[in-house]
Amino acid sequence: MAAVVALRRSCRAAAERLFCIPHTRPYSSIRLVKARYIYGFDKSAWRHRHQCRLFRTTPVSSGQIVQFKLSDIGEGITEVTVKEWYVKEGDVVSQFDSICEVQSDKASVTITSRYDGIIRKLHYELDAIAHVGKPLVDIETAIVKDVAPEEDVVETPAVSHEEQTHQEIKGHKTLATPAVRRLAMENNIKLSEVVGTGKDNRILKEDILNYLAKQTGAILPLSPKPEIIPPPRKMDLAADSSKEKASRIPMPVSKPVVLSGKDKTVALSGFQKVMVKTMTAALKIPHFGYCDEVNLTQLIQLREELKPVAQERGVNLTFMPFFLKAASLGLLQYPILNASVDENCQNITYKASHNIGVAMDTGQGLVVPNVKNVEARSVFEVASELNRLQNLGTTNQLGTSDLTGGTFTLSNIGTIGGTYAKPVILPPEVAIGALGKIQIVPRFNGKGEIVKAQIMNVSWSADHRIIDGATMSRFSNLWKSYLENPASMLLDLK
Repeated sequence: MAAVVALRRSCRAAAERLFCIPHTRPYSSIRLVKARYIYGFDKSAWRHRHQCRLFRTTPVSSGQIVQFKLSDIGEGITEVTVKEWYVKEGDVVSQFDSICEVQSDKASVTITSRYDGIIRKLHYELDAIAHVGKPLVDIETAIVKDVAPEEDVVETPAVSHEEQTHQEIKGHKTLATPAVRRLAMENNIKLSEVVGTGKDNRILKEDILNYLAKQTGAILPLSPKPEIIPPPRKMDLAADSSKEKASRIPMPVSKPVVLSGKDKTVALSGFQKVMVKTMTAALKIPHFGYCDEVNLTQLIQLREELKPVAQERGVNLTFMPFFLKAASLGLLQYPILNASVDENCQNITYKASHNIGVAMDTGQGLVVPNVKNVEARSVFEVASELNRLQNLGTTNQLGTSDLTGGTFTLSNIGTIGGTYAKPVILPPEVAIGALGKIQIVPRFNGKGEIVKAQIMNVSWSADHRIIDGATMSRFSNLWKSYLENPASMLLDLK
């Protein structure tokens, strides 16, 4: 009996240790065998699924190294240039976190992680060429393996409902530019917790700042008030005129080429490669050229009146929105100029949308993003879209959708200088225009009087296989009439 009492006490002590037992099940079976009042059992190990309970330990391996390969980003791209790393070796990453920014011959793309783990190796240095299908980084991911049991330990608290909700939201891809992701990373902000106010719930820089202000209780600085500058005195006019003359003098290149005394061979990369490909294809097109001049005196006056109104709406109004809208109205009358032709020049495809490209000079070279559906946009909407494309072009963040799908192109070479040009058609388009700088020159008005006129020269190139000179001339005259008399555009606007 003494043995039975001792055994019962030991069982009672074991039960007291296992005080939290909802959802329990025996890990190793318990046998109660009656034999002369002697009770026996195999082990006192229990396995259950509740916080702060005992469970059988399963050692975790050190992890598996997964090679994260560069996936196909479309458009037939086989290699890209690594422009910026957002992680370094040893950093912990989660799914959809930004890994790096790469640049193809068409656009810049942000690569995000597919795994949760630790960065163990970066396979490329900055400005190195990465190939599609090859390893980009090595990520160590944790993997649990079933091994022999060792000891009983206390389980860590389970995932809370809020964290589980966050993980579910995190599975949805967050739209944000690399600059916004970098700002969030620097302030330890999870993008999944920020509500985006941009298009398609895209997270903007203002969203990050507002979220940071709510978390820290900080007050964001107000926009600085414009300073009121008194009018210059007469004695300062001479100095101002000398400064104006000095500003007209072309400035030297900010980064002069340093000659080392030896020839240097550099491989083409990025936009240079696509320029070689595009211009080589353009050589097969017989170009027809046509030039004219446009009197922009009335348009300049109209822009000066509308510019403050656009600025109140947060848009910088230039001449290009008027040029694009006038071109779209002309393309409605001459749709052959908004078409494409197949490689064998057997079929013509008339494009329904007017996706007018605008050539931009960036630090990475010449890029031609296009404004989609100009025929369905107002002048203000075109101006707003141009502002967006110019901002992305300045920071080298133009996407593939911004650079593809163009149907007609205008190149404003006049912002740099020059009057006439010989623009080269961008296949598969069939026409392009180059705009010269605006000059103040004397002209005769309808009464034979000499007046001051602000003249811009335009140069057109068309695919002479399907476009004749008369069509190009009529289109140019219609486009010119809209710009010389902007009020006439109102009659054809929809």
